[in-house]
Amino acid sequence: MAYFLMSQALSATMLLPKYPHSDLESFLEDAKRRGLDEKSPVFTGTRYEYLVLERLRRYGFSLRRIGGASDFGVDLVGEWTVPSSTAPAIKVLVQCKGGIQRVGPHMIRELEGSFAGAPAGWRGQGVLGLLVAEKTATKGMRDALGRAGMPMGYFCCEGEDGVVRQMLWNQRAEEGGLEGVDVALRRGGGRDVGEVVLVKNGEPLPFV
Repeated sequence: MAYFLMSQALSATMLLPKYPHSDLESFLEDAKRRGLDEKSPVFTGTRYEYLVLERLRRYGFSLRRIGGASDFGVDLVGEWTVPSSTAPAIKVLVQCKGGIQRVGPHMIRELEGSFAGAPAGWRGQGVLGLLVAEKTATKGMRDALGRAGMPMGYFCCEGEDGVVRQMLWNQRAEEGGLEGVDVALRRGGGRDVGEVVLVKNGEPLPFV
């Protein structure tokens, strides 16, 4: 239940905080330079956010990290462009939940509340909220997604190497630009667990 090709640049009018790093590689270099404890919540959380940012790029996302003290839980914002489509890019806001913490329906409710704190240009209609965590969704989370009043989805992205194992979204998200898109699991490379590939009209969409 997910797909999309390389999206356009983020809005030039969007004001985002500045960091000494902008991707996983530059963050790891900065963390090493500052002697940041690799077991600290700051290190593990930021690393996971950049890992998600980079891995979702393969599915057509163009994201930027914005996490901060007043972000209402929003860690990444950007766009998701449907491959081989003339439809406009879908604006997305992303919450990342790295670590071994348990996942549950309360996280879906928290995601729904994060829409209120989204940056200017990422509020109102036409915005898709995504929750990304290391665990697959529980039945309670699936039910909560179905009841949510906003276009929302849930992705499972492994914290070690960023393999995307699951993509789910609700009916409102489908109506907002994901109609006709599905997902399948591709197995191989010595893995017991498959990696998500995007599918449309029965045909897999290539990674970007």
